[in-house]
Amino acid sequence: MDSGEIDRLIQNTQRGDKFAFATLYDRFSPALYGVILKIVRQDIHIAEDCLQDSFVKIWKHISSFEPQKGSIFTWMLTIARNTALDKLSSLKAKQIQSMDSTVGIEEKNYHSTTNTDTIGIVDMLKRLDPEYQQLIQMAYYQGMSQSEIADQLQIPLGTVKTKTRAAMQVLRNKMK
Repeated sequence: MDSGEIDRLIQNTQRGDKFAFATLYDRFSPALYGVILKIVRQDIHIAEDCLQDSFVKIWKHISSFEPQKGSIFTWMLTIARNTALDKLSSLKAKQIQSMDSTVGIEEKNYHSTTNTDTIGIVDMLKRLDPEYQQLIQMAYYQGMSQSEIADQLQIPLGTVKTKTRAAMQVLRNKMK
């Protein structure tokens, strides 16, 4: 499919032509799905949901596509990437919320009994080195990406990755 054909499909889709949109879907969905799948860490169900959500957004916002600013693929890819990242953030927030409620239950049990073997996750976090605590809080409680953490702390991304991995290993060892 040459650029002229793609331009016609875009224009027809902008006019509400569902067949043109379906053709765009057929043309670009495999590549977008592959990118989304990598972002959501190979979770097929989440990737499929993200792809569908992405194309709903593309359909709704196709009129805002401006060819002079870039290719249709780049524009669609940006939408798909942001949709996948938003989904991951949403899932992370739900996991944190679930973890917070679990921590609250564990803390209540810890404080209401004299069993010294019952230790909450919060207590484990408090025993980490302060730099590890900060990384875990930023990543899991604030939902920041490792790149965002590196930018905020002004340290190399590789350092963030190494220290986060080390912090998680320390937590795993404490939970055994």
